[in-house]
Amino acid sequence: MDFTLDSERQIFQDSVRGLAQRHLADRALARARDAQFPFDVARLMAENGLMGLTIPEAEGGAGGTLLDAVIAIQAVASVCPKSADVVQAGNFGAIRTLAEYATDAQKEKYLKPLLKGEKIIGLGMTEAGAGSAVTDLITTAKPDGDGYRVTGGKVFTSHSVEADTFLVYLRFGPGTGGIGSVIMERGMEGFSFGEPSTYMNGEQWCALYFDNVYVPGENVLLGPGGFKKQISGFNAERIGNAARAQALGRFAFDTARNYVMDRTQFGRPLAEFQGLQWKFADMLMQLESAQLLLYRAAVSADRGLPDAQQTALAKLACNTAGFEACNQAMQAMGGMGYCDESLVEYCFRKSRGWQIAGGSLEMMRNRIAEGIFDRRFSQRPAKPN
Repeated sequence: MDFTLDSERQIFQDSVRGLAQRHLADRALARARDAQFPFDVARLMAENGLMGLTIPEAEGGAGGTLLDAVIAIQAVASVCPKSADVVQAGNFGAIRTLAEYATDAQKEKYLKPLLKGEKIIGLGMTEAGAGSAVTDLITTAKPDGDGYRVTGGKVFTSHSVEADTFLVYLRFGPGTGGIGSVIMERGMEGFSFGEPSTYMNGEQWCALYFDNVYVPGENVLLGPGGFKKQISGFNAERIGNAARAQALGRFAFDTARNYVMDRTQFGRPLAEFQGLQWKFADMLMQLESAQLLLYRAAVSADRGLPDAQQTALAKLACNTAGFEACNQAMQAMGGMGYCDESLVEYCFRKSRGWQIAGGSLEMMRNRIAEGIFDRRFSQRPAKPN
């Protein structure tokens, strides 16, 4: 049993980190302060084969593994935390769903521009009354000739300010079996947007409104019964979430470590104070443990579909360790960690969101408990007799 990367992957990791250091280091702080998606970084990643790492070569990707994508995300994040989002968008979420289930015509029209870093896709899943309980969604698609009329709306949609294309989960009929998805485009008649709202991490989103929007039949990605196919890939999405959380925690840890080695108080380097030494010992223990769980989940997923239990453990561990490392790094750096001259406060704000997105920590604990006791615990109230 070997817990280190093999030589090929070590070379890959060094190559990606070198690319980031050459092209991304200088503007890392400014990039983190910009709410817009960095399309220049997306094009850079595409030119270097980092968009579509996990997508088969036949579909225009690199034919790599989830572990390769995790390595790339973390190598980029070690230099420019914001740019890790680009690698995430190019390998996880909607782009993987398109690669897996889209028709050849859909791939030509929608997937290719994503792989080139020219466009970004939004994932419309959450609704005002359907968050963790995603099957409670009420956005509906009613047949109309060769297509459908879509009515409803979405909130907290990823990349909703910049995206031209949206993968929208909706209901073709009753029950879980009636849920599927369509591809919608900005500019479709009846498709409108709310005013942008800003997250704590500085990113923006806007509500999506569908007022009897006509969607042609060729834009259906997965029809009725497609929900389980779509959601099965969501565990892979959580691996990307976990990778960034752990990586930003490690970035904050390294930044704070350098700071306390140089900063002196009472005539001594901060690193010589036991109270801070213990903080760093705890941070490293949590980050290293989370990293091992992350690698295990990624390697397991590369042998088939991601294991839900291992993925939940990895996300819970990485989200917790990453945020705690950012929090303690900020404490160790004092005012410098808290102000916007350092990326530590950005990592703190960013990592907090991942404890909600992609499955909250509470939902991850529920999933882990189901694995422990080998039974499902429904969160819904019991049906009346």
